[in-house]
Amino acid sequence: MPEPFKNLINAHTVHHAGLHLHRVWPALDRQRFEQHAAQGLDGLEFKARAMQLADALQATLPADFAEAAHVIEASLAEPLALDAAGEPTALSEAQSQAGLSGWVVWSLGEYVARRGMSDVPRALACLHALTQRFSAEFAIRPFIQQHPDQTLAVLQRWVHDPSAHVRRLVSEGSRPRLPWGLRLHALVANPAPTLPLLRALQDDPSAYVRRSVANHLNDIAKDHPDLVAQWVREHQQAANTQRTALLRHASRSLIKQGHAPTLQAWGLGLGLQGEATLSLSTDHARVGEDVGLHVTLRSTAPQPQPLVVDYAVHHVRANGSTSAKVFKGWKLTLEPHAGRTLDKRHSLRPVTTRQLYPGLHQIDLRINGQTCASARFELLA
Repeated sequence: MPEPFKNLINAHTVHHAGLHLHRVWPALDRQRFEQHAAQGLDGLEFKARAMQLADALQATLPADFAEAAHVIEASLAEPLALDAAGEPTALSEAQSQAGLSGWVVWSLGEYVARRGMSDVPRALACLHALTQRFSAEFAIRPFIQQHPDQTLAVLQRWVHDPSAHVRRLVSEGSRPRLPWGLRLHALVANPAPTLPLLRALQDDPSAYVRRSVANHLNDIAKDHPDLVAQWVREHQQAANTQRTALLRHASRSLIKQGHAPTLQAWGLGLGLQGEATLSLSTDHARVGEDVGLHVTLRSTAPQPQPLVVDYAVHHVRANGSTSAKVFKGWKLTLEPHAGRTLDKRHSLRPVTTRQLYPGLHQIDLRINGQTCASARFELLA
């Protein structure tokens, strides 16, 4: 059985933090810090562990924020190296022992967010260092919320930073709906302030940065789908392979939803010209099993058809109603007057983000955003 995720912050993390903070600032009451950070740790979930470690930092680091920021920066390991594609690599054991890096940096960033609001330039400089050892994407969000003009001006400079970690923070930290992060309601309502940042970063040499830009645009698409469709149309012009992949990833939710302007931007505005059938491997299945999907396509068109074939499962809720979730299927070109068969297994194993309830489940076959066929099965307890 895999190790619980929450154990990424553990007693060793606390001991390691105390060791390096005391190394660079001998006045630290290390025993008090470690006792505070480790108290009842086994009974806490992951985020609560990170916040308790931040509480311990707040109780024991210097009262002067600038001095505390210096202690934090001095305690850090070397920045995470990047591979040829600009993706972060893991620290070696020797590098890890030399200073702080990894998940403990979440707590260090939380401390900076709590204590640094009265000195934004010094706080952001500290986050600049922290994000090169893990990510400061959660910590920078309160600064964007409370000091938007000042913080966004710094982010505008950071789009040219030599570190891909810092450039990624520009995009990831300002995402309107970052998972686990503080929701930036002003940017949810109006994403215009971050668009110049994304424009500057969408052709970044690092895949790590470009993926964040795509996810940021996908966030915006949840509230402003037409804006993202227009972005795709505008930036497809003279796009290289990397930018095209970014725009496709940014469009993924809108394509699955069948958003007409986005489908048109990708040449998918037409529905299937022909016939489609969907059959299932069984008419009943139990939680923990899977269901086979068998799709048959037949073209009646005299020209090739680019198709995105997805499927939506109408899950039964606890109250008996249903809620549809779209799953990725296939991308293909259907040749003139040709046929294709497609097969896939759909898992019915429980996941942490979705509870499965017994009842009649419908599966819709969606081709270029349009429902073309349906089938049903009974989910048994």
